[in-house]
Amino acid sequence: MERRTIGAGALAVGAVGLGCMPMSWAYSGSRQRGDESLRTVHRALDLGSDLLDTADMYGPFTNELLLGRVLKERRADAFVSTKVGLLVGEQHIVANGRPGYVRRACDASLRRLQTDVIDLYQLHRADPEVPVEETWGAMAELVQAGKVRALGLCAVGARGGRRSGAGLHDGTLRQLQRVQQVFPVAAVEAELSVWSPEAQRALLPWCAARGVGFLAAMPLGNGFLTGTQTPGEGFEPDDVRARHPRFTAEMMAANQPIVAGLRRIARRHGEHVTPAQVALAWVLAQGRHVVALPGTKRQRWAVENAAAAGLRLTEQDLAEVAGLPAAQGSWD
Repeated sequence: MERRTIGAGALAVGAVGLGCMPMSWAYSGSRQRGDESLRTVHRALDLGSDLLDTADMYGPFTNELLLGRVLKERRADAFVSTKVGLLVGEQHIVANGRPGYVRRACDASLRRLQTDVIDLYQLHRADPEVPVEETWGAMAELVQAGKVRALGLCAVGARGGRRSGAGLHDGTLRQLQRVQQVFPVAAVEAELSVWSPEAQRALLPWCAARGVGFLAAMPLGNGFLTGTQTPGEGFEPDDVRARHPRFTAEMMAANQPIVAGLRRIARRHGEHVTPAQVALAWVLAQGRHVVALPGTKRQRWAVENAAAAGLRLTEQDLAEVAGLPAAQGSWD
């Protein structure tokens, strides 16, 4: 698989990584199978999708534990990215950016992941009660201690920005400017896909200008861009899509022209090329600093996603994607 670099430290990873969250959090709990997820991680590593993206809150904790079972055998094959800063309660999620907590959380993640070092440690959300410089400083100490290789930041406030009319990533850009003064940012993780391209406006250029890697979360639009979902079939109550404004039956039907456009482009590239692969290839075409992180818990999709790294879209393809209708049912 094509290799791409993250940050000034030139950390090399496969162009398509593996988002591990669906294996134990946020998507259809009844369909989660530990053994199948383990096989999926192994298969992804075999194919060069070596960036494994997780977080301590996924589960909580069970996602890191699952990956630890793979890393115990194949640590040298993997690039491990996990996150800190969010605590999960019974019915709520709260931020915790206190330096002491960050240090304890890192040690706990290392134990669960069965590794001596985390390749990329990301701040999941800043704590409004703690200056972000203090949290980032504690994370930087972990790099100096050899427990972490590089630091990243997850985009924040996107949905709130849509409601208020503010720039979608204004809050993230302000945080980046502040933490960059403390310790270099190696990567930024944010949503980027054909139906959510907003990161192109300011966040992608910010990263490109500073040699910062961009990790594209939800590059398949929570699965919609695969063309495998049927409007009206519904989602389990614990599935995030059950409360997503683009996943009502009405909005899924209204957004079918986006999938149809991806399918037209796929047919030009061969009978076995899928809309999902076109969607991922579009993400990768946004810059050499971009790495796609499609999430899956199934081997079949991990194989399909990895193959997208070899798909090159033409100027005509990119123009067609640019001409597709904007997604309906968003927070805009």
